Parts: sequence; structure tokens; C-alpha cells
Amino acid sequence: MCAQGGFFLKNDVSQKISFEFAANLIIIPVEINGVELSFVLDTGVSKPILFNLNENDSLDLKNTKTFFLHGLGADGKIEALKSSHNKLKIGDALDHNQDLYVVFDTSINFTPRLGIVVHGIIGYDVFKDFIVEINYSSKFIRLHKPEAFKPKKSKKWKTIPIEIHKKKPYLDADIILNNEEQDVKLLIDTGSSDALWLFEDKKQGLVPNDSLFFIDYLGKGLSGSVYGKRSKVSNFRLNDFSLDNVNVAYPDSVSIDVNRIYKDRNGSVGGDVLKRFNLFFDYKNERLHFKKNGYFKKPFTYNNSGIVLEHNGTMFVKEQINLPKSDDYRDDNNINSIKVDLSISHRMVLKPIYRVVELRKSSNAYAVGLRVDDILLSVNGKEVYDLKLAEINEVFHGKTGKNVWLKIERYGKTMFFKFKLDNAFKKNKPSN
Repeated sequence: MCAQGGFFLKNDVSQKISFEFAANLIIIPVEINGVELSFVLDTGVSKPILFNLNENDSLDLKNTKTFFLHGLGADGKIEALKSSHNKLKIGDALDHNQDLYVVFDTSINFTPRLGIVVHGIIGYDVFKDFIVEINYSSKFIRLHKPEAFKPKKSKKWKTIPIEIHKKKPYLDADIILNNEEQDVKLLIDTGSSDALWLFEDKKQGLVPNDSLFFIDYLGKGLSGSVYGKRSKVSNFRLNDFSLDNVNVAYPDSVSIDVNRIYKDRNGSVGGDVLKRFNLFFDYKNERLHFKKNGYFKKPFTYNNSGIVLEHNGTMFVKEQINLPKSDDYRDDNNINSIKVDLSISHRMVLKPIYRVVELRKSSNAYAVGLRVDDILLSVNGKEVYDLKLAEINEVFHGKTGKNVWLKIERYGKTMFFKFKLDNAFKKNKPSN
């Protein structure tokens, strides 16, 4: 007999599921009423939310009624449909009686900015029923039956208490900010691409250094775009593990409904820190087991171009293809025959288009003339339709002073720009 309103594994004691990793986010396959979709695994959400549905996603949604959801962003709450008694499947883990919240607002769509199709977010409903292992280095999660799970005994593994409050996990950590050591309570947020978020609080000293911050786009929440300040903390410590010069963001107060935030919370720890560890989440016993992995010593980088791109549809591109050489098209017995060499041919293929959707006005890119809505055609001589969004963003996260050449299209006109990646913290005159 299956459990009601919960996931279960019938036969195995655990289930391994590979994930895609984009912008520090975990994207897993989730089957809903027989249709396979892609979801961000997000510890920061208490209920599964569906969006980005189209006519090809013929879900048989059950028992719907109107509901309102609240999320990060300046637009407040958004309307959704609550659907009950749905069948969800993750690997071999099944839930025959799951509530879903469906958002039909087309602006709520994370796919363009990730470059990977995403249909929704899911969190608590997975974590409450299993010990959830997240192996960032090998890009898989494993769902363990709690009764069969045995914690790792190696000294490399550490265990800390976590607090589950209103279906979301919190941990206590230490930071050094403005030469002061402070204790902070942070939401563990696998659905955040950033390293740390802190809520500005002058009384607690949670404010960026006046000479070490810049205003920037922070990301897209359920209720719209989020803006704020980006800065650094000198040190972040979790148990015996210590990280220096960690990126931190301070979201604008207009993006946060303080009345809905857990009163003891000071911010969030997101994917850019979490990916440096392999983790076991044990919600039932309120514990987190973790050890550092190969990402641990990777530096924290910022988008030094100031450019945020979005996948903006597709275009037809003439692509050269190589075919095996063949003599099949010549008749050697006919002196009038002509040999046709099929070793090179062409085909028309659909390739992605990328559009500038956010641009930091203090950046060198803005100073040399790049603008929002420009269509990107090439980066450093490489056609962008041959690049994944993550590969382009890797260029934008390069070292200060590195030259970048862009070819763009604006209102049908091709334009060329060259600029140096800047240090966003320094208000220097742009160089090109």
C-alpha cells in the first residue's frame, strides 16, 4: 500500500538520479502524471511550483483552484492554480498524491537565463521523505530511505545541526565582515546561484563596506527581478571549513517582504558556496553531513562584463558538414559521366539567439556603447550559436583587464565593440 502525500521507494534502499548543473543550480527530471519535465531542486521552496508550460506539455492536472504565491521580487504576490492528487515520479521514487502550484504568467520563466529548459521548482516534498545526498562533484543526487541510511564515518565528513522552520532548512555560520566576526542564521538555498545573501541591518553590522560594493541585478525571483548591492565578506566559516573573500549580495528592501521572513534569519547560503561540498540532508533528525570537494578552492568570481544574457529564440544557420567521399555517382563505362564529390555539403540548422537583458551602467561594456536588447552574434571571434550560455558567461567572469570583442545586431545593423573586463568595485574611467 502506497503512502499518501509522500514519496516512497518500493524496492531499493536508495535511488541515484543524475542532474544537470547550470549557474550553480541542480536540475533534475521529474515526471508528473506521466509527463517528464525538468525541475530545479530548491531547498528554499516549501511547495512544488510549475511554470513555463506550453501546448506540448499536456499535463492532466487534478482538482484545480486559484491560489496566491509570494516570492522574491518587487511585484509582490502572483496568481497560481493549486492542483491536488497528482502523481509524481523522481527516478523510481513515487508520490501518488501530490499538490502542485501552477503559474501561467509567461514572465515567470527561468529557462532563458539558464540556457536549459526548466519547468518548475521542487524542494521540501523530496527532502522530507528521504535522506537526500547531493554530490556536486559527480553531479548526482541519491535518495536514501531514512531507516536504511548510515552516516559516513570518515573524518573528512562533518555534521552540524540544522533547523527546519516552515518546511525550509537553516544553519548557523560565522562570517567576518568589516573586520568584525559575526554569527548569522542562513537559509540553505540550493535554488540560489549566488554564494551568500545578507539582509542589510545596521544595528547588527550587516552592511557592505562603503568602498567595496556596487549596484547590480541579483537574479529573477517568482515575483520579478531582484536588484541590490554586491560585495565581499572577508571570511565565511562553517564548522571546520573556512572560505576567504566570499561573494555576498544585499537585496533591495523592495524585493523582500520582511513580514514573511523568519525573524531570526540573516540571509541565505546559495549554490556558489554549497557546490564546494558534497552533502547529506537529514530533515527528520535536523542534521547536515558534509565534506569539501574539488570545487572548494575555486575562486569566487563576479560577472566583470556587467552583461546579463537571455536565450531569445532560435535562428536558421547554414552549417557545413563533411560527408564520406563516394564514387557512386560516376559510371566508369560512360565517358560522358561526371564525378560528384559529396565530401562537403551544407544544411540549415536551428541555433540559439542570445539577447542582452541586463547591463550594469557602471561597466566598461555600457561605456563603449553596448545596450539592453542588443542581440549577441559573436564573442572573441566565436559565433555565439556554437556556444552554450554557460560558456559565454565564463568569458564574462574572466579576470579584470582582459579584452573582450563582441559583434552584435541592433535593429538589423551589425556593430562591433571592444572593452576590457572591469573591476566592478572600482569606479575607474572605462578603458577600451
